[in-house]
Amino acid sequence: MGEDDQPLGAIFRRLIRNTGPISVAQFMGESNARYYGGKDPLGLAGDFVTAPEISQMFGELIGLWCADMWVRAGRVEPVHYVELGPGRGTLAKDALRASHRYGFTPRVHFVETSQALKDVQLETLPGAVWHHDLSTIPVDGPVLLVANEFLDALPIRQLVKTGAGWRERMVGLEDDRFVFVAGSQPMDSAVPADLREAAEGTVLETCPGAAATVYEVAGRLREQGGAALFIDYGHAETRAGSTLQAVAQHRKVDPFADPGEADLTALVDFATLARVAQSRDARHLGTVGQGDWLRALGIEARADALATRAPHLRSEIAQARDRLIADDQMGRLFKVMGLAAPHWPDGAGFAVAGQP
Repeated sequence: MGEDDQPLGAIFRRLIRNTGPISVAQFMGESNARYYGGKDPLGLAGDFVTAPEISQMFGELIGLWCADMWVRAGRVEPVHYVELGPGRGTLAKDALRASHRYGFTPRVHFVETSQALKDVQLETLPGAVWHHDLSTIPVDGPVLLVANEFLDALPIRQLVKTGAGWRERMVGLEDDRFVFVAGSQPMDSAVPADLREAAEGTVLETCPGAAATVYEVAGRLREQGGAALFIDYGHAETRAGSTLQAVAQHRKVDPFADPGEADLTALVDFATLARVAQSRDARHLGTVGQGDWLRALGIEARADALATRAPHLRSEIAQARDRLIADDQMGRLFKVMGLAAPHWPDGAGFAVAGQP
């Protein structure tokens, strides 16, 4: 049996026994690589449902936002639509259908590493070009980039305050069970000065992959022009505490229970990512709740129009709308962060009272 055929939990246990605890980042990264590498996790038959799978309205409004930005920026050609982690391609299909009426017919690029999802995306949008990362995206025109529920699955690093100071939070073994343990190396220098005196047991999270992604995207916007939307569940302001969680079969499960068989995610720190983008001279248009953003773009009017055209689906359309925008569902926990090139216009939906 090859290592790829062995349960990931067994591989981790052997590694920890032989070499000692592994980082949370390694545990999360390898678990998600195994999880996404061999299956389509989306939809009712999968482990979770994302916003594009809930209703066409989500993708349509994103497409109209992109078209509006491009039109007001001068309709520069060629233009590239780039999506990070496009799932089944549903969002892109809905977005491009809605934006086509305004002349927005971009070249389509998907950044995807899962072969199982690539196969599904190929059926949805056969004209797309696939990339392993952002480095091969063309540089010959502005970029309209969308990343929906992409950043939350990137590996996080955790630091924990112990009686001896700050240490990296690791994954070890107690008998045969995975448990959190503190590493041996001092990590105080990696903690912001204003947080170093936090109470013992305090956990801080960082996501180097998310920061690197936003850094690269912001540089592209500065050099090529364009705008970007990052949509994910997270905080508009930096907070302490562990947010690592796992989802399988549409319910939360123990992240340590079965590595590689559940989707591991963590809340996105949008405040830090906004600062990263601004460090590269990209404009931070704002970070607002998904519900407020979709309302500002007209989701309620769109839902009414769909219900008028299909009255037999009125109840289902209303349920989908509410799931996307209600405060007790996705509307408040999920955030939308908008970025733009220095010379590009403001984006619709970000002038929401009471939001940063």
